[in-house]
Amino acid sequence: MQDHTSPASLENAIALQKYGVGQPVRRKEDDTLVRGKGRYTDDFSLPGQAWCWMVRSSHAHGIIKGIDTAAARAMPGVLGVWTGADLAAAGYNPFTCGLPLKSRDGSPLLQTNRPALATDRVRFVGDPVAFVAAASAAQARDAAEAVELDIEPLPAVTDAAEAARPGAPQLYDNIPNNVALDYHYGDTTKIEAAFASAAHVTKLDIVNTRVAVVSMEPRVALADYDKTTERFTLQVPTQGVSGNKAIMAKLLNVPADKVRILTANVGGSFGMKNLNYPEYTCIAHAAKQLGRPVKWLDERSTSFLSDSQGRAQLIHAELALDADGRFLAVRLSGYGNLGAYITGVSPGPLSLNTGKNLASVYRTPLLSVDIKTVVTNTTLMGAYRGAGRPEANYYMERLIDTAADEMGINRLTLRKRNFIKPSQLPFPAASGVTYDSGDFAGVFQKALEISDYENFAKRKKASRKNGKLRGIAVGSYLEVTAPPSGELGKITFEPDGSVKLTTGTLDYGQGHATPFAQVLSDQLGVPFEKITLEQGDSDLVRFGNGTGGSRSITATGQAIVEASALVVEKGKKVAAHMLEASEADIEFGDGQFTIAGTDRSIGIMELAERVREGKMPEGTPETLDVDHASKETASTFPNGCHVAEVEIDPDTGVTRIVRYFAVNDFGTVVNPMIVAGQLHGGVAQGIGQALMEEVSYDESGQPITGSFMDYALPRAGDIPPMEVGDHPSPAKSNPLGTKGCGEAGCAGSLVCIVNAVVDALSDYGIKHINMPLTPERVWRAIQDAKKATAA
Repeated sequence: MQDHTSPASLENAIALQKYGVGQPVRRKEDDTLVRGKGRYTDDFSLPGQAWCWMVRSSHAHGIIKGIDTAAARAMPGVLGVWTGADLAAAGYNPFTCGLPLKSRDGSPLLQTNRPALATDRVRFVGDPVAFVAAASAAQARDAAEAVELDIEPLPAVTDAAEAARPGAPQLYDNIPNNVALDYHYGDTTKIEAAFASAAHVTKLDIVNTRVAVVSMEPRVALADYDKTTERFTLQVPTQGVSGNKAIMAKLLNVPADKVRILTANVGGSFGMKNLNYPEYTCIAHAAKQLGRPVKWLDERSTSFLSDSQGRAQLIHAELALDADGRFLAVRLSGYGNLGAYITGVSPGPLSLNTGKNLASVYRTPLLSVDIKTVVTNTTLMGAYRGAGRPEANYYMERLIDTAADEMGINRLTLRKRNFIKPSQLPFPAASGVTYDSGDFAGVFQKALEISDYENFAKRKKASRKNGKLRGIAVGSYLEVTAPPSGELGKITFEPDGSVKLTTGTLDYGQGHATPFAQVLSDQLGVPFEKITLEQGDSDLVRFGNGTGGSRSITATGQAIVEASALVVEKGKKVAAHMLEASEADIEFGDGQFTIAGTDRSIGIMELAERVREGKMPEGTPETLDVDHASKETASTFPNGCHVAEVEIDPDTGVTRIVRYFAVNDFGTVVNPMIVAGQLHGGVAQGIGQALMEEVSYDESGQPITGSFMDYALPRAGDIPPMEVGDHPSPAKSNPLGTKGCGEAGCAGSLVCIVNAVVDALSDYGIKHINMPLTPERVWRAIQDAKKATAA
């Protein structure tokens, strides 16, 4: 026990200032990762492990007539070869989609019920039909190449709009016209009336390109089976072990306690690794059959085929305005491409999420969304950074810039005229959610200031002298983050003097260990350097909803705050005993339990140690540990305004982003350094989609972007310096006031980069151009505009 004003107490207070909420503390894991000391799934091996290789279809669509495995089974080192018939006999369950989405007629989403291995028909290039296990990876691959497939080709369809037309090749008997979900949101009668009464209607046909995830670490998995306990263990990169355990148990058709999921470091995911994939069922089966561990490692070429992909919408967008440019209604119609199979949350980003985010920061009274989500002979779709949020904001901002041009209203003025005002908050948006906080006009104004928008004309003139086109765009965005869900906040005071935080989110690049420790240190006064984080073992993480939808700091943050309060409640009871005082007289602050009005106190770390050492009187907690799961955290509404300036060489079509600015409202920022890093990464991915990324297929369904030779990713030289500003309005829906930030960079960058390019190309009268804005596409647009002018 110590004096409350002792040097130790002062030192603790100083530490809290250094490591508390709001401080730019360096990430705990950086030293490990930068020095190459991280441990990813491929770094794990088990004694006696075998290796798996998948046999995949080279046809986009076809009937399986036969699979000859005889030659493969006879090859050196081969331990087993399995087909879909083998897995069907084992009684495993198919992959399905659990989203409770319904079509406009009230019927539920139609399921594709994907087996781990195709048994009757293949539906995309890369569809797995068999797999081999062998003593080495090379032997497994050689044997897989010896498996002979007899597949009768069928006509294929890769375009969602084409797939929904009468007469198109049908992928499933139970999905007429390939439309798995005919999604509708909005009051059609009111929407039609608003458009009929509008002084002006802007219409745009927009392509939101399909993109590949291409995470730094390919997918990999290591399965083991204990025949004594009848338990599967799967080491695999995920976005949350608890949820993946439940899904994997369902797929394997075993009780949840018969599955253990382990996740170590993860080299990127962006939504893609949140799924369970056929390969995992396959190696779990092989491990059980062979009585030895089985490992599978993907290659980049097959990652392009087998990993879930993102975006892929064909949208007709319309905005109705009155004579003064005030928004009356906005509506979308079109198609979303699901790929060949529906698993995970894939229909959500293409339908529900698009609608929830379309209204953005504007007082748009009416909104409707009509999107058919369609199965095609392409790689399956999934969540990709933003999962519907960047898409929706992109559509809205393209409509606004186009409407401003058509009505002769300044683009900035049109936005200002329609911003939701602070006095109107909480604001019930037409999307069905209620925004609790924000200063959208203030964010917008700050973005104009830091970007020196008013002097753009001078910069444009200088570019023209150099033979370049220059354009600028200001784009606002608002995201509706992940829906309400609970999270684990388990706090354990360890015998070695450390404090372990266990939570069900999972760090796959976000840097959780540092901000979570900052929150815990802020709440309990626990030394920052003493805090460790546990997320990657489903045996230890009893509950959790994983990382996704920009929910981590909000969900785990709330769980930490609530768990900390329970620790303090227990601590007061123990401190009252230790200090020989009434519990009602015990106060807590800066890590100290103090008798009110005195200098008698005991620190929380000392208290935890004393509790461990001695038996407490009856009725007194015997530990300060808390195992708490929060019931629910609400969605938050991060928002911002990004400004991009581009220069285009009209002779080559090459586009460069020469200036970039971002002002964001992320509510309470726990660690500004990590937030800035997340923002930069999201902007980089937005730049990739806007300027270069696109997954393409030929007429037969063969992918023509299957490697980095033909699928471009942004490099360091493509990413401009960014100036980042903050204009926070703390959320009112969670105790920390935080708002998600992980996906905002994508939402902010798409809305301004394309508009900036269109602004530059307006010198030639060009009104619209679809992503990706490759040099060839930009150059061709310029040539076509010149020809049209000459004619």
